[in-house]
Amino acid sequence: MIKLNDFSIGYGSRHLVEHADTAFPDGCLTALIGRNGAGKSTLLRALAGLNDRYSGEILIDERTLASMPRPDIARSLAFVTTERTRIARLRCADVVAAGRAPYTNWIGRMTDTDREAVASALKAVGMEAYADRTMDRMSDGECQRIMIARALAQATPVLLLDEPTSFLDMPNRYELCSLLSRLAHEEGKCIIFSTHELDIALRMCDSIALIDEPSLHCLPPASMIESGHIQRLFHTAAPDFDILRFLH
Repeated sequence: MIKLNDFSIGYGSRHLVEHADTAFPDGCLTALIGRNGAGKSTLLRALAGLNDRYSGEILIDERTLASMPRPDIARSLAFVTTERTRIARLRCADVVAAGRAPYTNWIGRMTDTDREAVASALKAVGMEAYADRTMDRMSDGECQRIMIARALAQATPVLLLDEPTSFLDMPNRYELCSLLSRLAHEEGKCIIFSTHELDIALRMCDSIALIDEPSLHCLPPASMIESGHIQRLFHTAAPDFDILRFLH
C-alpha cells in the first residue's frame, strides 16, 4: 500500500498537487489521469523515490519512503518509464533478468528461481518467443512489453507505470490492462499507471486518481463520473466533451 500524508509537489512557483491525503491499497488497479502537463509523471517519479522535491510523506506499507535504503525500495516497488531502450546486441531475456538484481548476489549470479521468474514474466506479457531477440530489432510496442516484463520479474508488491499503453495498439492496450488487473487482484499488488485512455481507465480500473491542479482526487470510477471532476477538467479543453456519451 502507498499512502500520501499532507503531500505537496510542484516546481518553481507552480503547485501541481497540494496537501493530498490519500491511499492506494493493495489489490487495487489505479489509473492516474489528468490533462497534458498536469504532473502525472512528476507524481509517479516521486512515488518511485526518483524525485524528492516534495513536502509531506510517502509511505510504502507504513514505512516512510524517504527513510528507506535503496535496496529496500528496489524490493518494494518497480517503475516502468516511457523511455525507449534501444541497445544493440542486448537480449530481451537479459533486460528482463535485470529485474532480478535486488535478489541476486553482488556478481549477479542467477539461480533457478531467478530464471523461472524471468521466464514467467516474459510469458505474462506474451513475449516468451522473444527471449533471444535483441532490443534494437524490435518495435516500440514490443520493447514496452519487455520493460513491463522486467518490472514483473522484480516481484515487488508495488508496480508503477508511466503511460504503459502509449506504444500499443488498441487490442494490446486492453490486453495489458487486463494483465495489470489480474496482477492486482490475484497477487494483491498495488498498481498505479498513468494514461490518457479514459475509456480503459473508467472501464477496467478499481480506482481513478485525477490531478486537477492543485488537487488530487481519488475515487472509484462510478463515483468519479458522478463527481463531475472529469467533465469539468476536460470541458475547458473540449467544450463538447460528454463523459457518458464518451463511454458509450
